[in-house]
Amino acid sequence: MDVNGAVAEGFEPVREAFARNFEVLGDRGAAVAVYRDGHKVVDLWGGTKNVDGAVGAVGAVGAVGAVGAVGAEPWQQGTAQIVRSATKGVAAAVLLLLCQRGELDLDAPVGDHWPEFKAAGKERTRVWHLLAHRAGVPVLDRPLTPAQAADPALGAEAVAAQAPVWEPGTGHGYHAQTYSWLTGELVRRVTGRDIGEWIADEIAGRVGADLWLGLPRSEVSRVGRVAQVEPPADPGGLKTRPKRAVADAYADRTSLTRRAFAAITPLPDENDPAYRAAALPASNGIATAEGLARFYASLIGEVDGGTRLFTPETMELARGERSAGTDRVLVVNTRFGLGYMLHGTASPLLAPTSFGHPGRGGALGFADPESGIAFGYVTNGFRKSVTADPRAQALVRAVRQSLWTSYGRPLDDL
Repeated sequence: MDVNGAVAEGFEPVREAFARNFEVLGDRGAAVAVYRDGHKVVDLWGGTKNVDGAVGAVGAVGAVGAVGAVGAEPWQQGTAQIVRSATKGVAAAVLLLLCQRGELDLDAPVGDHWPEFKAAGKERTRVWHLLAHRAGVPVLDRPLTPAQAADPALGAEAVAAQAPVWEPGTGHGYHAQTYSWLTGELVRRVTGRDIGEWIADEIAGRVGADLWLGLPRSEVSRVGRVAQVEPPADPGGLKTRPKRAVADAYADRTSLTRRAFAAITPLPDENDPAYRAAALPASNGIATAEGLARFYASLIGEVDGGTRLFTPETMELARGERSAGTDRVLVVNTRFGLGYMLHGTASPLLAPTSFGHPGRGGALGFADPESGIAFGYVTNGFRKSVTADPRAQALVRAVRQSLWTSYGRPLDDL
């Protein structure tokens, strides 16, 4: 399988790991990009644009084919894919930038901006509780259909009326779907603008990053078809079984785990143009790997000697630990800053100083200010894993190896 693109001297292990993802770990189509100190050092892509190898844009009918099949449409440098929960890190930047500009107080009650949210015992919920997954509303007693979920007004109404399942601020649990309406509606109340429009103008537009929340018609042809795919029978010895408690939680229809992911029922068709055009900050952002890495590079420094989004103070605010321990939804130990997962067993990143966000079953974006690394990986073949996909982790290890080789000592010593 041909790997396209380039790596800077010293980052050859990333190319090797990327090729191995196709040869051993079963990637169909994917891309990875890495920035170091604001400059791109890795930009690789390969495989097919559509997970099934068929020719044509989303919605086209074609025969299912393997990577490299005759007539398969190749992944191009500008191919983009849905990144699922990796979108949460982009949405978090909106609230943090509003704070940086003095337009939003993270310690203020959400109800100061959104009075309806005070209902059912949520009047003491703080803005930062939303970002740190401490708001206590990861579920909806009445799940929304995909069409209802795509309507920001209906989503906001549903989450405002929802009674918390724990007292806000007293514990944490991953708000897998409700994060969409919590963050989206708060941004609308504060700015009067749709969060997708805000991202386009104030983040992607300023940084020059190919990422979207609410895919515009002009970019539809760049996005491939996605699906869940089974890993190879023996993916290099990296296949692991979920812990019994985690498996039981996903199997139990009454658990917070199952109910949190079922806040939209049935799950949306991620290849549906209408779904991709909607703005759901928890789950349906679309990006290139380069766009995701470039975004994170702008949070920790100037990109290509130009734009920086976060001040050093905001960056430290973003990655300061706000939640840690057993996650009431994911049933494993998780660590969160303000909208970002932090390095830990549930979501291994580059180093203890890293912050970012995975997308369930594949995508990953993060930054590490100590090493100056920003990383983005996107794929069209999703796995059942939630936070630590073996393909993304193989690439992260390769970046770590590259830095170790360059500096001659472990990354933690940098």
